[in-house]
Amino acid sequence: MTDSSRYRITVQAVAHYLPEQSDEADGRFVFSYTINISNTGEETAQLLSRHWVITDANSQVQEVRGLGVVGEQPVLKPGESFQYTSGSAIATAVGTMQGSYQMLAADGTRFEATVPAFVLSVPRVLH
Repeated sequence: MTDSSRYRITVQAVAHYLPEQSDEADGRFVFSYTINISNTGEETAQLLSRHWVITDANSQVQEVRGLGVVGEQPVLKPGESFQYTSGSAIATAVGTMQGSYQMLAADGTRFEATVPAFVLSVPRVLH
């Protein structure tokens, strides 16, 4: 069992609809999302890989796994943050994303940082 105060990563996400890249008539809704990853623990940690679960309003699920984020595997010392922007496309005007980052602490401990679910939504679709 890992000590949660030693290995703690906080993740925040903000999504934006990209109408210029979307084709609503063809069921393609494109979103950008900006992720802020903060090391709020006591150990330096490196982000090794990611796992995303993207679900549209029709319950269609896409899973994405891969090394790093935007071609990087950032190393975060305690108190440091890393921010990046990426994108995703779904077939409906509303959906969600959630996932996790697989991390490696400087002491060799592997742990997972959860990315809480966030909403992908065309403006004025949700109240």
